Amino acid sequence: MNEHDSPTRNPQSPEPEAATGAGFPRRALDAVARLPTGRLSRWIVIVGWIAIIAGAFPLASRVSDVEDNGAQAFLPVSSESLKVANLREQFDSGDSSIAIVVYHRADGLSDEDSKRIAADQQAISQELNGVETSPPIPSEDGTTTIINVVIPQGSSKDLTQEVEDLRALVRKDLPDGLTVKVTGPAGISVDLGKIFEGINTKLLLSAAAVVAVLLLITYRSPVLWIIPLVTVGLADRLATALIYLVGRTFDLPVSGQSVGIMAILVFGAGTDYALLLIARYREELRKEASTGAAMRIAIRQAAPAIVASGGTVMLGLACLFIADLKSNQALGPIGIVAILSALLLNLTFLPAVLVLAGRRVFWPFVPHVDSRGGEPQSIWGRIGSHIERRPRRVWIPITIALIVLSLGVSRYSISFDLADQFTNDPEAIQGAALIADSFPAGASSPTTVIASASGAEAVEATLKRLPGVASVQPSGKTSDLVSYAVILEAQPGTHAAFDTIRDMRAQLHALPDANALVGGPDAENYDTERAGIRDQEVVIPLVLVVILVILSILLRSLLAPLLLLLTSVLSTTAALGVTVVVFTSALGYSGMQSGVLLIGFVFLIALGVDYNIFLMSRVHEESPKIGTRQGMLRALAVTGGVITSAGIVLAATFAVLGILPFVALAQVGFLVAFGVLLDTLVVRSLLVPALTMDLGRVIWWPSALAKHDGASDVP
Repeated sequence: MNEHDSPTRNPQSPEPEAATGAGFPRRALDAVARLPTGRLSRWIVIVGWIAIIAGAFPLASRVSDVEDNGAQAFLPVSSESLKVANLREQFDSGDSSIAIVVYHRADGLSDEDSKRIAADQQAISQELNGVETSPPIPSEDGTTTIINVVIPQGSSKDLTQEVEDLRALVRKDLPDGLTVKVTGPAGISVDLGKIFEGINTKLLLSAAAVVAVLLLITYRSPVLWIIPLVTVGLADRLATALIYLVGRTFDLPVSGQSVGIMAILVFGAGTDYALLLIARYREELRKEASTGAAMRIAIRQAAPAIVASGGTVMLGLACLFIADLKSNQALGPIGIVAILSALLLNLTFLPAVLVLAGRRVFWPFVPHVDSRGGEPQSIWGRIGSHIERRPRRVWIPITIALIVLSLGVSRYSISFDLADQFTNDPEAIQGAALIADSFPAGASSPTTVIASASGAEAVEATLKRLPGVASVQPSGKTSDLVSYAVILEAQPGTHAAFDTIRDMRAQLHALPDANALVGGPDAENYDTERAGIRDQEVVIPLVLVVILVILSILLRSLLAPLLLLLTSVLSTTAALGVTVVVFTSALGYSGMQSGVLLIGFVFLIALGVDYNIFLMSRVHEESPKIGTRQGMLRALAVTGGVITSAGIVLAATFAVLGILPFVALAQVGFLVAFGVLLDTLVVRSLLVPALTMDLGRVIWWPSALAKHDGASDVP
């Protein structure tokens, strides 16, 4: 026998079979624990996973085939703007997109410029097959002229190539002082799509680098860090392949944004699970001579908290299934697949490799039997002792501080301004700004109105007298439908534009037999905002209820789960308040992007409760033996370091989202990263321990531990 399989054990350590996680079936834990630790079964696990991932790689590389980053792919099925988008396909120009070429000279366009513009119009029609162009449209101030270019839209790649060819054509031999930009819905779509080109690779490499550095610092071992990194890397490939299959099979609207969040979630949460299991494994190696026995005990003790943590996140994400916005709906299964992949690999592949590698993998800090772990003497042990002396002097000021940070939420608003969607300044945004300076602001993003042909006259007359409408032009006709391109006076994506859309719908819907519908970019953003508000009002309360139920089952208590949930909500609200202030006051954005609040809230509540689960499940384990207060001291001492490391890793991986020039991802990344750090370093480390020590065994009410928790004194 070798160290992996020897039955030799420290006589003072508990029997492996006796060590099980509270609240979980013993047989299930035994089965999970034995699968990756037996001599033969660990090889089966390792080889089996390698074979599965090898088969998943080709599928993972095709995830871009099921991606769709267009706004229409994520609108609610019942939204009016989506109905307009579907009706547009009945028109000759329905399967097309509009690009707008903007010519601008600050001191006024010259005659030579006008000749150049006319020549460009002819060249566009001749050299770009299938496109249609409008005559040049000059501005009243003489500084700007635009040409509308209708591009047949076969696929997103075709549109990208057409726009790039158009940009190259109009920039050829450009005279000094003449500025030319290509914008409009087509230009904006292409510039937005560039953000998501290779997003998975960029985030994957960045997240892997961040995790590698943090693991190296955490373990101070030249070898150990590689194993969890490889584990989460394999989990990412598995999750990406599953997303491709789900997206293709169920027509799931997968976006580059959701794929990027999935990668971050796999690396962040997956590394957390690895850190927690390895920490418990190292603790047991100081009691067990056999690495296999040590790992079996570690799995039995750590798996319940890890599975409960992952289950909490998955059930929280499952609440997104009832969302109206398809983008929110899609993030549910995508996130669940990410967490499930991380759980499976960390509870099977990771233990098998660690047992196979033996104790030497921890070199130079190899844990030997009867060696001291130093937990009680750690900084977290000292912090716990300090909190125990005067817990109210800890939790009261922290609660007040979190409430103060939460005040920033009062400045929360949603921005659909195009300039607020990018952290850089892409060409389409520059072109839209030039148009807004010399034309009605909505000229770069026309609204579409479709109505019955029988009501065309009434519809057109109503539109022309509607406040906020700059111009109305017929844009298509079928046997029974008419289409209008409506230019709004308001800047696209602003609430002034939304007010005009709302008034337009109200007046057009009142026309008898017109059957008029209002769509286009501003209408889509308006419908998105309304659906997003509805999703927040429905999903967030459901997430809170689900997590409260999970915590109650896990901790067999009502008071402890309620307090843990309240602290997580307060921490999340504080993080949101800080994020709003940073992005609006410090960075100058006019508001938060749609969906950031809901996504950030779900992630922070679920992930924040994770750390409380890791901590309080250990307190629950220790309380029957040494009492709740001493159990908290012990739990904080032995879990403080690893949970802090896990929180820093998770925060750092979400911060990686900020490398992309897309404000929504930057805001999600900052919100979750800051929130996780706040939760890890303040709430879990100080606030929860102080509340628990102040309440004592009462925190387990109404379970039996509230009456007798192993302590010799009453609370």
